[in-house]
Amino acid sequence: MTSQHFEEQSALGEAGDGVSNLPSPFAYLLTIHLKEGRNLVIRDRCGTSDPYVKFKLNGKTLYKSKVIYKNLNPVWDEIVVLPIQSLDQKLRVKVYDRDLTTSDFMGSAFVILSDLELNRTTERILKLEDPNSLEDDMGVIVLNLNLVVKQGDFKRHRWSNRKRLSASKSSLIRHLRLSDSLKKNQLWNGIISITLLEGKNVSGGNMAEMFVQLKLGDQRYKSKTLCKSANPQWREEFDFHYFSDRMGILDIEVWGKDSKKHEERLGTCKVDIAALPLKQANCLELPLDSCLGVLLMLVTLTPCAGVSISDLCVCPLADPSERKQIAQRYGLRNSLRDMKDIGLLQVKVLKAVDLLAADFSGKSDPFCLLELGNDRLQTHTIYKTLNPEWNKVFTFPVKDIHDVLEVTVFDEDGDKPPDFLGKIAIPLLSIRDGQTNCYVLKNKDLEQAFKGLIYLEMDFIYNPVKASIRTFSPREKRFVEDSRKLSKKILSRDVDRVKRITMAIWNTIQFLKSCFQWESTWRSAIAFVVFLVTVWNFELYMIPLALLLLFVYNFIRPVKGKVGGMQDSQESTDLEDEDEEDDKESEKKGLIERIYMVQDIVSTVQNVLEEIASFGERIKNTFNWTVPFLSLLACLVLAAAAATLYLVPLRCIVLVWGINKFTKKLRNPYAIDNNELLDFLSRVPSDVQKVQYAELRPCGSQSPLRKKRSGL
Repeated sequence: MTSQHFEEQSALGEAGDGVSNLPSPFAYLLTIHLKEGRNLVIRDRCGTSDPYVKFKLNGKTLYKSKVIYKNLNPVWDEIVVLPIQSLDQKLRVKVYDRDLTTSDFMGSAFVILSDLELNRTTERILKLEDPNSLEDDMGVIVLNLNLVVKQGDFKRHRWSNRKRLSASKSSLIRHLRLSDSLKKNQLWNGIISITLLEGKNVSGGNMAEMFVQLKLGDQRYKSKTLCKSANPQWREEFDFHYFSDRMGILDIEVWGKDSKKHEERLGTCKVDIAALPLKQANCLELPLDSCLGVLLMLVTLTPCAGVSISDLCVCPLADPSERKQIAQRYGLRNSLRDMKDIGLLQVKVLKAVDLLAADFSGKSDPFCLLELGNDRLQTHTIYKTLNPEWNKVFTFPVKDIHDVLEVTVFDEDGDKPPDFLGKIAIPLLSIRDGQTNCYVLKNKDLEQAFKGLIYLEMDFIYNPVKASIRTFSPREKRFVEDSRKLSKKILSRDVDRVKRITMAIWNTIQFLKSCFQWESTWRSAIAFVVFLVTVWNFELYMIPLALLLLFVYNFIRPVKGKVGGMQDSQESTDLEDEDEEDDKESEKKGLIERIYMVQDIVSTVQNVLEEIASFGERIKNTFNWTVPFLSLLACLVLAAAAATLYLVPLRCIVLVWGINKFTKKLRNPYAIDNNELLDFLSRVPSDVQKVQYAELRPCGSQSPLRKKRSGL
């Protein structure tokens, strides 16, 4: 955002670094990056606070941050651009504790605007004070401030998705093409692969658990939480996007949790990514500030090709020679080269029709956000229309063919967060190459039809060998998002899903029990004969053969079984629109300590139920040929396992397995342990995901759409 301001300012002429030399018609833009708070004061009875920040000028509140609950060291990581007409004033920064009735004051500080240097980002650590308080140390607020000049009228554009990304549009080219700065801010040049290995002699103090946070720009990861140990073993891998024109400083923080789940930062360290050599695994031992110990990690910077934004006239795969070159790149001959480069996805975002009117004028200012895993690209905004035509081409490098492309349409709303206009989710394996498809937009939960249609054309080229091998590796971790709120709707749905799986298992047990008790003579007789024949002739290789027969049975079974399963899932997710009210109520009640405790317990139960239900549904959908690629891959593995068990003695197989396990650490000290079976099942969609990924066909008899503004 600030890079475009710099370009605009330089186009107007050199203003110099002094404020007194600026002409009077100039207005200023102050970019504030609200980073974090440290050691804030306690305002709740549970020993924590729920802080948020207000920025004020001339007594008016210009911006209010989100609330960080139960945290004395909150990390906001929010960016806001404020218009400044005069530098002869102070920017007030006030911190409050969110409460059910009134907000408690937690201290304030101020910034003298005339002390800021133009066109230079400075970090300010503001000490909070309150003359009416007896507390000497009320903590600090950390900000990054950047002041630039702007002539004439301007309009602030700030929209926030999961990471509160920001981008400004140029009014001169808003209807023609992406502005250069917007395009430049989106395209990454490389991938930074970080393997967090372990800590050595880390001092955890009174903490019971430890975890690590990694941050590069607006990209943030959180490691798994381990029990307190002087030498914690994380063994996790994270991938960041690298932009060569930005400061590549990786911030690493070690955090601890005590028995009451209060978090405290133990130590920090930094890595200058730009100083590392390319295409080389750099083993780094990083000493921690503020505490004893070091972190051991591998950092690899790899140039990335394949991500681009262009017009229809310069579509990459439209050129036959370039398409042939890309096809050869992912041909079978290159199956063992660059195992992370699975394929290439090209998406043509053509147009949308009959969108929801989000403005009082009866129009909208729509733009599209495309997400593939952690990769995000955005179109320009078409103003004052319900039938926008973007005609843009986006290409993504594919790291996992089981990823899902999410396309969301938003309405740009000036300095406010954008309004939701619809969303679709498309599994990569369901893409029909080279066909223009019309998709019905869905609501945020991807469960019901929303208003409007969107037209896309997609091409997907990938290497099947690399894709198969990648299936048995851990999925890419997602960037840290806001914590999931307690939802009565989701909890009820997960209980129903677990109940169905439990009933299926219970019915199977009752069927076996009835066979033993001879409730049905012919059924028990047949079961007895099958038992005798099976046990007498049983060999280990028959287990994968029996599973193969289950695949064959589901393959030749009529398709109505799959459709029925999806309809059941649709019925289970077709609940009333009371989610937002429940979320708001739970947020208000969360200010009381006992309610917090109940929320934590119920949220944990909700997550556990969802994991159990998803696990059972994924096993069922593997055998149901929900994703033919995965079911066929499972058949090949089972056939190979049956042949191995038939030809190779069991003792040899166990011996090879044991030797591999015992020598793995010696052969590769930095190896990351994983469970191939669980990694495979993580690619199979659950019943809820089947409904979300199902394509709705446009028709005249669609179900009534929700018109409530609260549904946005």
